[in-house]
Amino acid sequence: MTDLDPTLLPLDELRSLRASLQHDDDAVSYVRRLAQARLDLLDAEIRRRDRHADPAVITSELPVILGNHLTGGPARPPRPAEDASDHPLALQLEDMWNEHGGSDLPSLDDDELIALRSELRIFEQSRSKERKELFGRIDALSAELVRRYREGEADIEGLLADE
Repeated sequence: MTDLDPTLLPLDELRSLRASLQHDDDAVSYVRRLAQARLDLLDAEIRRRDRHADPAVITSELPVILGNHLTGGPARPPRPAEDASDHPLALQLEDMWNEHGGSDLPSLDDDELIALRSELRIFEQSRSKERKELFGRIDALSAELVRRYREGEADIEGLLADE
């Protein structure tokens, strides 16, 4: 999708585009948090190996790992979120994880573990870049909406339709 000049969009298209981009951001954010949690799992496995600890030791870190990324506070105001587990990016992440043996980390050798970590890091960084671009577009659309309301170009009662 190309960047459109928000000032040229009719109000209903402006709202619709912003809602669509917010929906995209919700999905990308969800997948990014999953990738970050999996990176933390890999790091925990690497630490476990460095300590020559039993594979069961990693389970003690799960509440912190999962709590940090899957239930962590959002950087933006929360919106009702749909289940994004079937989003193409979530499926891509799942495929990558499974193809590299992520479902059984203790069975991976060190090189396989590092390769999976590298792939996940690249994937997560791409999602971070994608979110930053989405934020810029959403912010531009939101600024135009605010301008229209402030300058009386849009009916304030239309705010309810924006929700």
